[in-house]
Amino acid sequence: MRLPIAIQTTPMTDPYPFYLAGQPVQSTLHMVVTDKFTGKSAYRVSRADRATVERAIAVATNSAEPLRTFPAHKKLAALQHVVDRLRQRAEEFAQVMCIEAGKPIRDARTEVTRALDTFHIAAEESVRNHGEQLSLDISPRAEGYQGIVKRIPLGPCSFITPFNFPLNLVAHKVAPAIAIGCPFVLKPAPTTPVTAIMLAQILAETDLPPGSFSVLPSEVDDAAPMIEDDRIKLLSFTGSAAVGWMLKSKAGKKKVVLELGGNAACIVDRDVDLQAASQRITFGAFYQSGQSCISVQRLIAHQEIYQDLKALLIEQATKLKAGDPRDESTFLGPLITEKDVQRIDQWVQESVKRGARVLCGGRRPPSTSGPFYEATIVENVPSDVKLSCEEAFGPVMTIQPFARFAEACEIANQSRYGLQAGVFTNTFSHALHAFDALQVGGVIINDVPSMRIDSMPYGGVKDSGLGREGVRYAMLEMSELRLMAYKRPGP
Repeated sequence: MRLPIAIQTTPMTDPYPFYLAGQPVQSTLHMVVTDKFTGKSAYRVSRADRATVERAIAVATNSAEPLRTFPAHKKLAALQHVVDRLRQRAEEFAQVMCIEAGKPIRDARTEVTRALDTFHIAAEESVRNHGEQLSLDISPRAEGYQGIVKRIPLGPCSFITPFNFPLNLVAHKVAPAIAIGCPFVLKPAPTTPVTAIMLAQILAETDLPPGSFSVLPSEVDDAAPMIEDDRIKLLSFTGSAAVGWMLKSKAGKKKVVLELGGNAACIVDRDVDLQAASQRITFGAFYQSGQSCISVQRLIAHQEIYQDLKALLIEQATKLKAGDPRDESTFLGPLITEKDVQRIDQWVQESVKRGARVLCGGRRPPSTSGPFYEATIVENVPSDVKLSCEEAFGPVMTIQPFARFAEACEIANQSRYGLQAGVFTNTFSHALHAFDALQVGGVIINDVPSMRIDSMPYGGVKDSGLGREGVRYAMLEMSELRLMAYKRPGP
């Protein structure tokens, strides 16, 4: 086991290195990472150029066979080491995410615990890559034949991750890749690269084969080989739909997994505990300032409970504190950029001009400077405006009534997205109808669509993407079947 390398987690003068083939490298090229609350420079990070990216792909290609044959118990040990070190350094990771992502400290600590779960699940799955035995004697001509199927790692993978979960969405690509035996090149979001570099430092302490991984903050153009190079066998991208589908068009013959956007619907039936439902909906709509692809963006409530639920939601939303994400009492942190605040406000104002009514919020918090927006609830929103049909990725939720449960599902399906949907109901037939009718990757009964357990299959349909994550399901995406048909020799 390699000795740990100390990594600063406070604003620093010397730049963080990137990791090429598992080794830290300082570059003359840098990118600046800001404190999203203050707007001031917080970190400098070494930036990889195109030649470095190409070098990382070459090294990953050479390491594919050593990692494919790397014993399962050693992969288990490497993943368990990550779990142990993440647990030891949990508060460091949380504080860095608080600075570089503007993530409220409570949410940042929760993300660390989720990443611990993700790597722990991967450690367990690394020794469970079971195959299957097939009975092939289905006709007289096949007597004496039997089959064995096993899963083979695809080979070098490229991963591109977003800013909103800079640790756990990296973990959801990295941990399954190690568990199945795929080398990888990772490009973290340029606004939040430090967390991924810290994780690379922990990986460098393990005994993974040389060249198994590279973590390369880089410009978009310099990262082009990660998408276009045929030596890469799988591209896994998490981010916006527009970028994801564009990358797929450039990816050539390689397999592509896309975890893209959403504007998740949440249906509330008339037979539920409104107090409990409203608390979860408030959380689901506004945690991380709505910067989640499965935040509650469209609330569809039964007309008999619509007014009561609306009153509860307004009361709760107006109590959410915006401010310094380091403050333990802060719920609403800053948005990732000022441009996003302006975009969300434009969408809200566009809706108002079309007849919508702002029930609460709809402005910057008067007591807070920086890229903040109040928790906002809007009703009577036309279905064709951006606030209804696009991904807001901010602290805003629309609300509308329905008369029949089937109608609510039809409204939810009007979206071009289909990631997850939430349904609050105590009527079992309604739960079954939602499961059957909703055009999404996941239906969450009696909770918000924002709920995700890190072992479950996660992904969308329609414009929300291709493929599935969730450790075991990601391992399936990163591997392919190989069959051996065997004819027993005669006696």
